[in-house]
Amino acid sequence: MSDDTKPKNADEELLAKLGYSQELSRTWSSFSNFAISFSIISILAGCFTTFGQAWNNGGPIAISWGWPVISLFILIIGFTMSELVSAYPTSGGIYWWAAKMGGPATGFFTGWLNLIGLLAVTASVAYGCATFLDLTLQTISQSYLDSYSLGRVYLIFLVIFALAALLNIFSGHLLAIINNISVWWHVAGAAAVILILVIIPDSHQSLDFVFTERINNSGFSDGKYWFLILPLGFLLTQYTITGFDASAHLSEETQGAAEGAAKGVWRSIAYSALGGWFLLLAFLFAVQDADAITAGGGGVDLIFGQALGEGWHFTILLISTAGQFFCTIACLTSASRMTFAFSRDGAIPGSKLWATVNPRTKVPANAVVFVAVIGAIITLPALKSVNGIPTAFYAVTSVAVIGLYLAFAIPIYLRWKMGDAFEPGSWTLGNKYRWMNLVAVVEIAIISVYFILPFTPAGVPFSDDFAWSSVNYAPVLTIGTLVVLGIWWTASAKHWFTGPKMTIDTAVTDAFKD
Repeated sequence: MSDDTKPKNADEELLAKLGYSQELSRTWSSFSNFAISFSIISILAGCFTTFGQAWNNGGPIAISWGWPVISLFILIIGFTMSELVSAYPTSGGIYWWAAKMGGPATGFFTGWLNLIGLLAVTASVAYGCATFLDLTLQTISQSYLDSYSLGRVYLIFLVIFALAALLNIFSGHLLAIINNISVWWHVAGAAAVILILVIIPDSHQSLDFVFTERINNSGFSDGKYWFLILPLGFLLTQYTITGFDASAHLSEETQGAAEGAAKGVWRSIAYSALGGWFLLLAFLFAVQDADAITAGGGGVDLIFGQALGEGWHFTILLISTAGQFFCTIACLTSASRMTFAFSRDGAIPGSKLWATVNPRTKVPANAVVFVAVIGAIITLPALKSVNGIPTAFYAVTSVAVIGLYLAFAIPIYLRWKMGDAFEPGSWTLGNKYRWMNLVAVVEIAIISVYFILPFTPAGVPFSDDFAWSSVNYAPVLTIGTLVVLGIWWTASAKHWFTGPKMTIDTAVTDAFKD
């Protein structure tokens, strides 16, 4: 190895040990690493767009109690992933860990689950942004309000996706500026919303309402409340607190990655969980007429309309919409980089096209377009509604949760299976991995089952009220895709897919291992 290619510091030496040369610019601080995951989690997105899922399926207790309880489980998942990123701080992230510990087949399926989840979460965030931009415009124009349609929301969604794609393709420097603004917008914006809802409304709900009230607006019988309806409401938390794997994907660009990226994962979860809980409690305390919100479908905007005048109502919606647009841009960046990395290893049909980097901007522009087009296609069913609610939106969020968390579960389980043979990095769980990894895998398995179930009785196949517009098509996309992948792997991919392709000669890698 020449002096020019020899690792200059501990980060580069660890990366070389894992088989890669330092190609990316390692300029991100630990705070920046935390910030990107915090921005993608985006409490200004998930807490607003999926509030109705928890209100309709459980009511206030699904939010006031469900959020902190589920957040604790997600934090345990984060801790287990922090240990993995500390040991393997590579841009391949989840897919790389699975291939390292389980072999090419494991890496192949993990990578596809991760990609499916990223495609779905990017589409769902963009659609949520379109919904809230439409609501924002409705507050300032009666004629616009009167002409509402899901078709209009979908067109706005396409425009938002196109703008986010253009920013990702043509302006890397502007993207960096946008990400920096996004962090502070989420912190200051969430604080502003909380203060507005504490100070402005004439009255607030009681503690008893916020922490004990139950609501079943799902259509299922009340006898199914505890074991079916309430767990479906937990989609609010599980969907909002996703995207923290971004800290792993950016580890090759982070200084002191074995510590910084590891802390970025769990800190982004912890701070988002705390901030999101305060934000959601502010929503619940501001409720003026709970029955009207239930009758209106459970959307959080109904609370703002009840509790605030037009000016403050518009302000809150604008804060949330801007935060959701920032989140859309970041999600598209993350999903396109995963597409690029996976294509670089030949795992996606048309890989050569998706792995192409624009020589001028140094951006995988084709991968950006790929993510945007797929996102637009899988959200088409949102053009149909059930009582004015686009059920397909919640199906897309379910796909996001199932895909991402199943991808997380695979390397977490493999690490547990390795036991003491696993060589940890500088950030480690010690012996606590023995129970934490099991808890993480079990929690992911349980929520994955719940989130493929029908959201309403009309979504139950062969029932008298069955309607295709009510179907939760998460199992079709996830299970169906995995079946196709299984056939593809057996018939073809296993003969040529070998996992991540190293960029350093094996002799060099072996030298660092000695």
